This record gives sequence, structure tokens and C-alpha cells, in this order.
Amino acid sequence: MSDIKKSWYAIYVKSRAEKKVALELEYNNIDYYLPLIKRLKQWSDRRKWVEGPLFNSYIFVHINKDEYYKTLNTLGVVKYITFDGTAVSIPEQQIMAIKLYLEDKDPDNINESDWTPGRKVEIISGSLSGLQGELIEINGKSKVKVEIEAVNESLVIQIPRNKLLFI
Repeated sequence: MSDIKKSWYAIYVKSRAEKKVALELEYNNIDYYLPLIKRLKQWSDRRKWVEGPLFNSYIFVHINKDEYYKTLNTLGVVKYITFDGTAVSIPEQQIMAIKLYLEDKDPDNINESDWTPGRKVEIISGSLSGLQGELIEINGKSKVKVEIEAVNESLVIQIPRNKLLFI
């Protein structure tokens, strides 16, 4: 019986081939996520906005055990990102954090009534990523104040909503 449970993994691909590999993955019906970002490129004669990968040479794949080798044998894929020889699975919330960062908006599954003081939250991007705290105040539509217990001291920070995830 095949394992239908899917997990996220990072694959390393040939340099500057991320979009080509993404097309190959799509052709092979492999679920993937290639985070793209627009950057202003400067040449000697012009400047232009170019869309490229957020992480050079990396693509995230959402696969089950049966798709492991099919993914690895896709044209342009070099290897899985491993630790001690085993492909490292990436938590769903980290993939969601990347998507939220790129979308730069509040998550669709969170409505206005969810933003009530006392809710437990986790910071999902930025230098404070991974810290957990309690929502204490809502400041307009885009920012909230969060209380974080650190070293038995309370620290109150103001942070954009899209950098938080309810836990």
C-alpha cells in the first residue's frame, strides 16, 4: 500500500534553472512551490524589474514516499537537502510563512473577529521568527501589539499582522 501522506522537502537544482525545473515538475505532476520575487536589476545601459527565485537553486516539493525518486530523477534536480543522509522534511507552517511574506497581506483564513486580545500567536518571519506570545492590542488594520515572555520578563512589541500565525 502506498503512503499517501505528503510532506514538504527542499530540492537543490542546477544554477539558474529554477523555472525550467518547475516546468518539468509540473509536467511530471509533482506538487511544488517556487517562491518568486521581483528585483530591480541594473545593467550598464538600463534598469529593469526581473522576477526571480527568492532562494537561488532551491525549489520546495510536496510529495509522498512514492514520488521521492520520481522527483529526484526530474531533469535539472541535483539532490534533496539532507541531514545525515536523510531528506529533511520542512514544516507546513514554514512554507506558509514564505507565502505570507511574499503576499504581504493578512491570511485569507483569518477574519477580523479572530483578532481578539488574549489569542496566542507565533511570529512567522523576521528576526523574531519562532517566538510565541499573546495578542494584547490591535492598532489599526495592519499592526498589532504582542506580549512575549523572554527570560521571565515581558516584552511588548508592535508587529504587522501578516508576520503572525495563530497557535
